[in-house]
Amino acid sequence: MKPVIALIGRPNVGKSTLFNRITRTRDALVADFPGLTRDRKVGEGRVAGGGYLVVDTAGVGQEQPEELAALVERHSLKAAAEADAIVLVVDARAGLMAEDVELAAALRPLKRPLWLAVNKAEGMDAGLACAEFHSLGLGPPLAISAAHGGGVDLLIEDILEALAGASAEAMAADAADEADALGDSASIRVTVVGRPNVGKSTLINRMVGEDRVLAFDAPGTTRDAIRVPFERDGIAYTLIDTAGVRRKGRVEHVIEKFSIVKTLQAIDEAHVALLLIDAAETITVQDTHLLGLVLDSGRALVIAVNKWDGLEAGHRERVRVELDRKLRFIDFARVHFISARHGTGVGDLFASIRRAHHSAATAIPTAQLNDALETALEAHQPPLVNGRRIKMRFAHPGGTHPPTIVIHGNQVEAVPTAYTRYLEKYFRTTFKLEGTPVRIEYRQGENPFAGRRNELTPRQMHKRKRLISRRRSKD
Repeated sequence: MKPVIALIGRPNVGKSTLFNRITRTRDALVADFPGLTRDRKVGEGRVAGGGYLVVDTAGVGQEQPEELAALVERHSLKAAAEADAIVLVVDARAGLMAEDVELAAALRPLKRPLWLAVNKAEGMDAGLACAEFHSLGLGPPLAISAAHGGGVDLLIEDILEALAGASAEAMAADAADEADALGDSASIRVTVVGRPNVGKSTLINRMVGEDRVLAFDAPGTTRDAIRVPFERDGIAYTLIDTAGVRRKGRVEHVIEKFSIVKTLQAIDEAHVALLLIDAAETITVQDTHLLGLVLDSGRALVIAVNKWDGLEAGHRERVRVELDRKLRFIDFARVHFISARHGTGVGDLFASIRRAHHSAATAIPTAQLNDALETALEAHQPPLVNGRRIKMRFAHPGGTHPPTIVIHGNQVEAVPTAYTRYLEKYFRTTFKLEGTPVRIEYRQGENPFAGRRNELTPRQMHKRKRLISRRRSKD
């Protein structure tokens, strides 16, 4: 099994920058703003040869509501306790802080190998940068610069050398499992999207069966796209928790703008998007905007209406009527009524997710597509354009996620939107595609005589000259 290295420290000491440096990605949000990271982020280490995982954690001791601060600290220390090695990151420019001393004291009882990384030491004498941190009693501090890469390779090499007790055979045997844990193509990637405070993090914790991401009764708790790998009934999933997306006019803080970008990227990465709606507010303009983003990306879709428990019968009926009216244009998506807090209906989501993923990955054979197209045309012919009928000659598959059908013909650029919707629904029904949009692309048939000159035969040339001669004589 690949060793796991956890990065832990006060807010704004550079843990996320170090995470990005080690993984050679930009997966973790980075800004000069304390408390930006609030959840664990897992990535594959690529510095010093790879073969390990690295975990970015929330800053311990950040200024925020007392209850949330305690929850953040508990999650960070839990990540450290589950790791094979811990790197306590401190700030060379800020110097030794009381929070560093308290954190070192909290980490010692975990009985995990500990390294002390003195970050932001670029341009400083290494000995002077590390001098006061010897008092923490965690061994010799190592001066590094996460932003510029100085000392990072040496730090990771030292950690991996100390952890080399794990056999290479065992690591190789678990390589496939660890790839799933990183959310590769072998697992079903499900991005949970919704407005702030609709219960996305609570739902993920319920689906996983443990408090894996922060769930707090305040909008904006989640700021990054957090990937949570797990397995259920022998099937690998990667759930992606995202920041709540508000209306553009209400997005004020630069951090929230970065979070929205991460949410949009997470939708593009997903196989299935799980849209969470608050039953108390039914479906809002922002919910329909999020639906549009999912459909534009071509992702498969499952809809969950949360906080269903405790609603009166009359309110439930109003919600159903409102959903039927506003979601008529996405009748292919399965709608579930759930309670993330109490678990009601949550287990039923997995079957819909699997069906949506299977449908989105379906590659329909060309012969079956053409048979279906012929039947659809017989049932409902395309309209006339300038007195001429649109002709659709043949179809072939154009890709998956979503299933794409390419139709060749004449005047297809004039196909009305309503007829395209008819074909999409016909193909979905015929091939039993549930939970996924179907895209249709039209290709105009080329004129085989375009660009060719009409060459006349000698007899035609003689007749042409004779006609020209007669016309001139009349003039």
